[in-house]
Amino acid sequence: MNEGLPVAIIGGGPVGTAAAAHMIINNEPFILFEAGEEMGTNFLNYGHIRLFSPWVYNIDKAAKTLLIRHNVPLPPKDELPLGRDIVNKYLKPLTELPEMKPYIHLNSRVVHIGKKSFDKVKTKGRDQVPFILRVKVSSTEEKTYEAKAVIDATGTWQNPNPISADGIITEEEKRASKQIYYGIPDVLKHDRDRYQNKKVAVVGSGHSAINTLLDLVQLKNQTDDTNIIWILRKEHVDEVFGGGENDQLPARGELGMKLRHIIKSGSIKVFPSMFIQSVSTAQDGKLRIIGNQHNKQKKLENIDEIIANTGARPNFDILKELRHTFDPALECVPGLAELIDPNIHSCGTVRPHGEEELRQPEKNFYIIGSKSYGRAPSFLLATGYEQARSVAAYITGDKESAKEVKLTLPETGVCKLSVPFDKSGSSCCSD
Repeated sequence: MNEGLPVAIIGGGPVGTAAAAHMIINNEPFILFEAGEEMGTNFLNYGHIRLFSPWVYNIDKAAKTLLIRHNVPLPPKDELPLGRDIVNKYLKPLTELPEMKPYIHLNSRVVHIGKKSFDKVKTKGRDQVPFILRVKVSSTEEKTYEAKAVIDATGTWQNPNPISADGIITEEEKRASKQIYYGIPDVLKHDRDRYQNKKVAVVGSGHSAINTLLDLVQLKNQTDDTNIIWILRKEHVDEVFGGGENDQLPARGELGMKLRHIIKSGSIKVFPSMFIQSVSTAQDGKLRIIGNQHNKQKKLENIDEIIANTGARPNFDILKELRHTFDPALECVPGLAELIDPNIHSCGTVRPHGEEELRQPEKNFYIIGSKSYGRAPSFLLATGYEQARSVAAYITGDKESAKEVKLTLPETGVCKLSVPFDKSGSSCCSD
């Protein structure tokens, strides 16, 4: 009944586009929906940030095949791209190819996915009917599409976590939102006026926070009265610095080494082991943060701006009528939970995984890319590309290829385990 229908791919970032490339290589019809005005919209929000992984890890193999077929020049494999380079030097040339462009729909936000004439409860005959997608193409118009399979590669960047340690955005935080930036602002150029000569609080402890802090320190050195405070939940600041010279991605290791040097210089006032309880606006317009540090209340006042680098979480609103599951803690695909749970290990490298781990109760529905990781940090594009390849192979009938998952990721130089992952003793850092 579903013969001849396309595979629907949701999300026009690198991983969604990789899924489309693999469909082309496998001669499978597809249709791709991107909510933004152009491909890679979320990457453009971080266009000024230089990635720590070189091009060799950032170009999907099927996409590379298509680009070479059309004599499109590829960036140097060892060069570190900016976020905007991922769009301008990779996604745009790829999605302009004649095999891909006609099947991409921009400004097309998927608002619902279900099974045709079936609600979530009905089982008999469910696998034989097509998926139905309702897509908003303007403020007033919706279109309906049918598909034989659906791949959700919408990511998580558009759903940042709040700064509250409770994980819930409070009304106070909403009221202060004009002074809170969720993401990595362009501190040194576009957003310079917003932060220079201000007291700025950075919340978070991942690579986004490190990038933000390094830029703010440059701004501090160029201005008279820029003050930086750093709030993180980790008990020890050293936990943030990573593997340094042992990191197989040198640029990633250098981030931590640079920050370590800056912290020693005293340019940043650090508040480790601090769990934010509330943020409020005083009468003078300044922000006040109240938190718990070492079991004592801590108040930080007279703050002009907050930059929230607290990670992101998936949004499942469009999936309410699909039979999908997620890990109750990480909100990741259940098959990935023990591989990526930061409560279990601190490795940036996980063993290869593909279609089998990503499989959902709803046949031919998959979540891939950073959304498959839920709230877990440290997702690399190369991981998403191998997910796309394996899932595409399975959908197109090549089940043996789908099982042969091979992925080599650079080690972080840090690996701390609290429990083994399986009975054989294989760990997160095993090849």
